[in-house]
Amino acid sequence: MKFELPLLAVQDVEVSKKFYKQLFGQEVVLDLGKNVTFSGGFAIQEDFAWLTDIDPDSVVRKSHNMELYFEVEDFDAFLHLLEQHSEVKLVHPPKKHDWQQRVVRIYDPDLHMIEIGESMEVIAKRYLAQGLSAEEVAKIIQHPVEFVRQCR
Repeated sequence: MKFELPLLAVQDVEVSKKFYKQLFGQEVVLDLGKNVTFSGGFAIQEDFAWLTDIDPDSVVRKSHNMELYFEVEDFDAFLHLLEQHSEVKLVHPPKKHDWQQRVVRIYDPDLHMIEIGESMEVIAKRYLAQGLSAEEVAKIIQHPVEFVRQCR
């Protein structure tokens, strides 16, 4: 058996397709009308209740029990892009975790949660460029030393 991809139930496939293209640079790799697969390895599906033969009232919006996770190399540039889309609702404003990663969480048009985090590779490289050892960086960013060494 092989896992293929996560699929998100959406109300309007065209609205969601535009959202993921504009904000995340996702390319459509397969468009079947009500089902669209993106280059990032996930799909969206309109009329999910019909497809799965379940009660439409049982399809929950804003469940807060999963998220899509994206990493960006230029977090500030993404925040600037996000500012240009006032229709996007934040789950929380940008924050910095103990492992030094800046993140923001937003909702897509169907209230699925999406986390956008600064690339951990970029963070490791930033500390290495300041002259810290791989061991010191690993401790700061709470990642294995092997990961930090690969970031050189």
